[in-house]
Amino acid sequence: MQQQIEPMTTADPEHIAISKSTGIKIDWRDGHASDYSLALLRDECPCAGCTGAHGTEPQRTSYSKPELFPMYKPALKMQSVEAVGSYAVRIYWNDGHSSGIYSFDHLRKICPCLECKAAARNEKGRA
Repeated sequence: MQQQIEPMTTADPEHIAISKSTGIKIDWRDGHASDYSLALLRDECPCAGCTGAHGTEPQRTSYSKPELFPMYKPALKMQSVEAVGSYAVRIYWNDGHSSGIYSFDHLRKICPCLECKAAARNEKGRA
């Protein structure tokens, strides 16, 4: 019996480096590299509450957008990060939020590099 090997996708990480105070860096198997700040990760939480799934009002944060008159907020940090199967990570934030499961597909989709942002703009232009 032959072993079935799943094809590599762009969302297959080769190496993940996690810093609770700065963010996550991922080297993807296709050679791409992504660097996610804490603010971006928190703002792009994929959970139902943050995205407004099920018809609820989205509860998006705006850590990555500077505030005109910022009130004191404790520095954003990850309390801990855990693997979810072999397809995602869950981040426990110091603001008490922990329901977002960041799939590798989602992380690749929100890659903040210039190349990925340009590709996302082109994709939206075709739709």
